[in-house]
Amino acid sequence: MKTVNISLRAMEPEDLDVLYVVENDPELWTIGASNTPYSHFALKEFIANTTNDIYTDKQLRLVVDMDGEVAGLLDLIAFEPEHRRAEMGIVILERFRQKGVAQQAMKLLFEYCRSKLHLHQVYAWVPEDNIPSCKLFLSLGFHATVVREWLFNGEVFKNAALMQLFL
Repeated sequence: MKTVNISLRAMEPEDLDVLYVVENDPELWTIGASNTPYSHFALKEFIANTTNDIYTDKQLRLVVDMDGEVAGLLDLIAFEPEHRRAEMGIVILERFRQKGVAQQAMKLLFEYCRSKLHLHQVYAWVPEDNIPSCKLFLSLGFHATVVREWLFNGEVFKNAALMQLFL
């Protein structure tokens, strides 16, 4: 794996165009919680109004930065401090895929979850037929449980792997 210079940071107003592209990608709607387009205005408001405090917002969105360029986004959602867990999601922009970016970014996220948030586990829902993502999560030590017909893509139901990592 090629070593790359990756960091995680809070969203900035300058990230609006990347956020717009990601949030309005219909390919991602079938695996996420949203299935409607977002306007520039709504996303601008989201960036402006987020506190970047997971305890306040119950979610945290981080930018995956590669040498000053936005390479993707990492999310912690469904934060449950009582149970010390959160659901995670990751989107790496296409031109940064297959370069070790996701793996390094996720390792940084796990360290943050351990040392700052004191989480016991993170989990993710991954379409079972998304082989590259399944391999990525498994390579990082996640355990997988297949849930049948969990995701609906508008035509058929698909199985999903519940990926869990105990920190």
